[in-house]
Amino acid sequence: MAREASASAQAGGEEFDAVVVGAGFAGMYMLHRLRDLGLTARVFEAGDGVGGTWYWNRYPGARCDVESLEYQYGFSDEIQRGWTWTERYAAQPEILRYQNYVADKLDLRRDIRFETRVTSAIYDERAGLWTAETDRGDRVSARFCIMATGCLSAARVPDFPGLAEYEGAWYHTGDWPHDGVDFTGKRVGVVGTGSSGIQSIPLIAEQASHLTVFQRTANFTLPAGNRPLAKEEVEKSKETLLQDRAHARTTAGGIICFEYNEALAADMTPEDRFRELDSRWHKGGFAFLGAYADLMATHEANDIAADYARAEMRKVIKDPKIVDILLPDDHPVGVKRLCLDTHYLETFNEPHVDIVDVRAAPIERITPKGIVSGGKEYELDCIVFATGFDAMTGALNSIDIAGRGGIRLRDKWAAGPRTYLGLGSAGFPNLFFITGPGSPSVLSNMIVSIEQHVEWIGDCIRKLTAGNIRSIEPRPDAEDLWVEHVNELANETLYPQANSWYMGANIPGKPRVFMPYTGGVGVYGEKLAEVAAADYEGFALGS
Repeated sequence: MAREASASAQAGGEEFDAVVVGAGFAGMYMLHRLRDLGLTARVFEAGDGVGGTWYWNRYPGARCDVESLEYQYGFSDEIQRGWTWTERYAAQPEILRYQNYVADKLDLRRDIRFETRVTSAIYDERAGLWTAETDRGDRVSARFCIMATGCLSAARVPDFPGLAEYEGAWYHTGDWPHDGVDFTGKRVGVVGTGSSGIQSIPLIAEQASHLTVFQRTANFTLPAGNRPLAKEEVEKSKETLLQDRAHARTTAGGIICFEYNEALAADMTPEDRFRELDSRWHKGGFAFLGAYADLMATHEANDIAADYARAEMRKVIKDPKIVDILLPDDHPVGVKRLCLDTHYLETFNEPHVDIVDVRAAPIERITPKGIVSGGKEYELDCIVFATGFDAMTGALNSIDIAGRGGIRLRDKWAAGPRTYLGLGSAGFPNLFFITGPGSPSVLSNMIVSIEQHVEWIGDCIRKLTAGNIRSIEPRPDAEDLWVEHVNELANETLYPQANSWYMGANIPGKPRVFMPYTGGVGVYGEKLAEVAAADYEGFALGS
């Protein structure tokens, strides 16, 4: 590596085998894996601690929607036995404590530079190195550049006119103050009723003197059924986690807490369909979407589940006028991320809580005193933007990433992301994405998909290093076929029929492309294994 070291020295920065961007679940495990390979690595993290999504999203009620016994690393028996979860669905503080526990256990922090944001990553073709620069003046070179930036990490604040003149305090759920916010006695407005809005609204309402919710799209939501975990189920999980994780990798969603019913809706009696839907609804969680095999494939099957969900939601809401606003009627159930809640709908029965349908009365501007919607001004002491993220591509496009010939990743992806397997993009050698677009990622248990990617990338780097192979990058033809395959599978489902963040529809001007892979974690894992076994078929290896 003398030539590479010389190039790095001339660039005037440090040199590592790999640079990793992000210290959430993906970046932490990637660092551990690189160390196991005997490689040097530098991780850059914008926050002042580990955690990624769970470092930033500290809004009231922030909670995982995958059961905690499955939402944990499965690569180390020692680590999993040393930690005990307390709730069925872990809240943000507990998840962040777990991540810090892992960071301590593996001594990860010594290779992480916190409060440091990567601004550019440029590939030097002659030297075969990536050079990353940061907002604090760091300049490091590495053979491998690995993006562990997360799928939901680029918070999106709508560009409402007048926001700069607003005299009250405003917050985004994805960048919440670490010391919390006290809404006691305040007139609060919450903009958005996606997952973060649905989780936070009940708790904000407990403090606020008056809460006004501004909703563009009504969402399907069902009771989470959260509860304390029994000692017996935690102990059982500790004994079986490693086997359970292997099983999870063969499933569609990377989750084993429920089974998918393989029967088609039309082959079931109405009574059987009702029993499936009813038992799954009241159990809570994503089990509802597995009530029958074609629930996400045909409108006829989906309509049955959607009607059931609306009937259950209607039971909770007292005011018929509010029912009309809160019940979704413009998209199939499940095509937007299904939300799990704790007393969300019940909150709108409280006399101090109002909802504004901004489709009928659009938000026009922010004034010094509040929000103007449909010509009416709502005076507010605080505004909470629960408006989500520039999902999957936002964090990547915020970095100036340049590959062969100086081509920018954001320019190549101008019409939508193009990857092979969600792991890399043609023209960008030795650049890896963890759970990138074109992989199951956000349609799965993220921990399972993260481990799947990190281990594949680690094995790939081991082969390149041992075989003195200089570089790896997707071939354009393989990338084209994979993008076509991802689109074909998505179009066989109902997913593209909603304006969801899966499609980039929450970002003005963003291409409408369905970004995740709908084939499932198990099928996708088989493809990864086949590609690796066939000498990384579809990739070009540089000598």
